[in-house]
This record gives sequence, C-alpha cells and structure tokens, in this order.
Amino acid sequence: MIESKEQITQAAERIAALQAEIGSVIVGQKTVVEQLLWCLLAGGHALLEGIPGLGKTMLVRTVADTISLQYSRIQFTPDLMPADITGTTLIDFTEQGAAGRSFQPGPIFGNLVLADEINRATPKTQSALLEAMQEGTVTAGGETRQLPRPFFVLATQNPIEQEGTYPLPEAQLDRFLLKIGVSYPTREELKEIVLRTTAAVQPRAQVKMNGEELTELQLYAKHILVADDVLDLAVRLVMMTHPAEADAPDDVKRYVRFGAGPRALQAIVAVSKVRALCSGKLHVSWSDIREVAVPALRHRIVLGYEAQAAGITTDQMAESILSALELTR
Repeated sequence: MIESKEQITQAAERIAALQAEIGSVIVGQKTVVEQLLWCLLAGGHALLEGIPGLGKTMLVRTVADTISLQYSRIQFTPDLMPADITGTTLIDFTEQGAAGRSFQPGPIFGNLVLADEINRATPKTQSALLEAMQEGTVTAGGETRQLPRPFFVLATQNPIEQEGTYPLPEAQLDRFLLKIGVSYPTREELKEIVLRTTAAVQPRAQVKMNGEELTELQLYAKHILVADDVLDLAVRLVMMTHPAEADAPDDVKRYVRFGAGPRALQAIVAVSKVRALCSGKLHVSWSDIREVAVPALRHRIVLGYEAQAAGITTDQMAESILSALELTR
C-alpha cells in the first residue's frame, strides 16, 4: 500500500538502479530494457522478436542476474516434447523393492523462464508452455501443481526464418503482455559491443533486487491511479482498432481484419501504471498510455491481405490510430 510520495520516489530510484545495472552489461537497447522491466513489474510475460545475434538471450540472462530469482532456460526445438517443459512422473523402487512414483519437475518450475526460439517447437509443446503462462499451474501425471511466484516467461523468436518453424497463433500471442521488437545497434553501440565482448574480462551484472522487493514494486504499481478521462482515452484507443467501429480511422477500416480485445486494454492500463511508477508519479497520464500502446497492440492487431501486400506493419497501424486519437481527444 502506498502511504507517501516518498515511497513512490524511492521505488522509481530502485527501478532506475536496476535498469542502470542491466545497462552495465547490455549496450544500447534502452527501449527494449525499459519495456522488459515494465513487463516484469506488471507481472506479465514478454515476447522479444529480432533477428539472431542481437543479444536477446544475453539480455534475459542479464535481467536474471540483477534480480535474485530462480532462472531456467528452455531451448525450443522441433523434437521438444511437453513433458520436457512441464516435467514427468518417474517410477522409483524402495530398498525393499516396492514401486512408487515421484514427480521430476521440468524447467518451467522457475521464477524467470527463458523460452528461447519459441517458434521452433511444435504447437503441442507451445501449448504446454502457454497454458502454464495463463493458469500459473502445470498438470502432469494426473495432478495439478502450482508454479512458483513470481513467475515470468520471456520468450524469443526470429521473424526472418520461416522454414521449420511454427508461428504462434494470434490467440496465443495474446497471452504475452507486450511484444518487444529488438532492433540493430547503432554504429557507436556496435563498437562498444565489440570492445566489451572481446576483452579479457567481460562485465557481469550484480544482484540489485530480490523476489520480495520485486513483488512489493508490483503492488505499488497496482495502486497507481487512473483518472476516468485517461481511462476513457485508453478505451477509445482499443475501440479504434476495430474496423467496424464508426470512430476507426480509414486505414483501420481498410487494412485491419481483427482489432484488439479486452486483454489489450488490460495490458495498456497495467503497463501504463508501471511506467508512471518508474517516473515517480502517482497517476497515469496520456503520455504513459501513448508510450505503452505500440508494444501492447502490435501482436493484437490482425492485418488483412491488402495491408501485407502494401507492406504495412502493425506498428504503423498502431501509430496511425494514436495520431487519429490525438487529433480528436
């Protein structure tokens, strides 16, 4: 419970220190790091998309180094089975020869789980992971087991290699709070990456926060206020993604097949609260909504064939909607 403005200020300072520690290892990618922390503080899962070699896996490992949580990694491959993720029941024999069963938990039983190249596993295996993300439980051997808290899945996928991959259906993408795009580093960042990674001693992030502190910050974020007029803007934003909506921009009516659902609004509001907390504010403003809208909407807007033929992306569509909303707010 927030009792003073000082608590908010201290919370913002702790988050800034965590981000700075990650920055001591990860060169550039400030927006990616920021959005990843938003996800963790909002208690959601994140999907990082970018070509190989941009440091997605290192970023997740560095985040795990800065927060004292149980970390596990799952490398997704076409032959990965659901039991390889959730765990399996083994038959044991006692010294007297009597048979018994014991459960061997899989790597999903961690606090911070890296699902590397999630689109390389079959839909059956992807479903096992996504069910755990949604329910927070795993059912194996006829028993349902609770996953540890806090529980985050940070998944990565490569957008350019389609052969031998299984793209996630839109309904399953919706389980991710944010979809974070990882782009190329700048010229200066590229130079710094080479210097850091070819040195005799490579930097390693230090622990800056534990699970209890993270949970406390998550609770603070939930108490950030959202005024009715700001909430109305967030609702209008989601409604304007629907092609059948009267207020929808012409681009949406022409190019969008399906707009965002209630989970998009939940994501926008929850992450906006976190962004306000990071800025040391007690309430959400329009700027918070605007900054979180694109990563919250980019995997929840389904474009039609005409948009794909014209080379229009969901990011461009989300920006178009935001611009239209700003003109009429």
